[in-house]
Amino acid sequence: MKIMAVNAGSSSIKFQLLDMPSETQITSGIVERIGSEKALFTIKFNGEKHVVETEIKDHGVGVSLILAGLIEHKVISDINEIEGVGHRVVQGGEVFKDSVLIDEQVLQKIIDLGEMAPLHNPANATGIKAFKAVLPNVPQVAVFDTTFHQTMTPDAYLYGTPYEWYKNFGIRKYGFHGTSHQFVSEKANALMGTTETKVVVCHIGNGASLSAVKNGHCVETSMGFTPLEGFPMGTRSGSIDPAIPSFMGNKLGLTAQEITDILNKKSGYLGISGISNDARDIEKAISEGNERAKLAFDIQAKQIADYIGSYYIYMGGLDAICFTAGIGENSPVLRQMIIDRLSVLGVKLDHALNQLRGERLISTADSKVKVYIIPTDEEVMIARDTMRLSH
Repeated sequence: MKIMAVNAGSSSIKFQLLDMPSETQITSGIVERIGSEKALFTIKFNGEKHVVETEIKDHGVGVSLILAGLIEHKVISDINEIEGVGHRVVQGGEVFKDSVLIDEQVLQKIIDLGEMAPLHNPANATGIKAFKAVLPNVPQVAVFDTTFHQTMTPDAYLYGTPYEWYKNFGIRKYGFHGTSHQFVSEKANALMGTTETKVVVCHIGNGASLSAVKNGHCVETSMGFTPLEGFPMGTRSGSIDPAIPSFMGNKLGLTAQEITDILNKKSGYLGISGISNDARDIEKAISEGNERAKLAFDIQAKQIADYIGSYYIYMGGLDAICFTAGIGENSPVLRQMIIDRLSVLGVKLDHALNQLRGERLISTADSKVKVYIIPTDEEVMIARDTMRLSH
């Protein structure tokens, strides 16, 4: 069956059409700059890329463009060939413990949870509405970033804040990138031939998070109530002293929201290096002797190693560390900097293997912990859940 995996942002719709259950990608693409007269629609198939610049008023127009494009390029002959649409939704709160078929009630709950993920859930809901309008009889499934982390116990997900904050307002750690953490940890277990494992997944992209996965279940993760918690990322600060925002708000004459925006959009690699939020630019600057660029990687690598050390203790050991996402998969420099800090755990990288790309074991034969590169595939996870719930 043909399943569409969708990731809608505030001004974009990323999509993949997959043939299931073979998990073969048929086509992929993106609609960008929705709301602009110079919006872009890109579709890739058969190794070719087609880009159209046009006015796209809203997400509904974007969805219509996608479906028309699939027919125009003969990817499908009829939109009824699409038998399910899976939507990435960032925040599922404690309401959704699993992916779910979308009805009006589910859609309203996703919108209500938007207060906790204002940049994401409203856009995800807009994408759902747009697809439901064009494909009203096709099952639509919501796949949440947070559900994989719902197996954490209260000692891992609660903060040291008044308990009433949790009971009345849902203040707790939720974690994100769940589809990626699940895909990679399942793949690691398959490579090791057992589900009785202690695995740390390092999803390092412009947004980045770690998870501790014991026997296939998430027991800890680095992102928290929002994706701002954790270690420094491309533009996010990661965890800081909670008193800093009010202190800096007073110093700079900024509101709490303005400080939060700086912590989300002007910190991390970008804020520390003063150069860029792109790891490739940081690596290039490091090779040219830029101290602040090296500092950006050093701070991130140190904090990632700290998390892995704490997960080692929490799980009572460690069988594998898995690197995934754009930077995790493609930066041998950062991988080396992280693993060097974990030598006390007996982890050793094979220098030659670490320079390679693609799914592989990159640790030495005598390393006490296996280290893998495992390319993530969040769209496949979305398609799997959509297929499971569409029948």
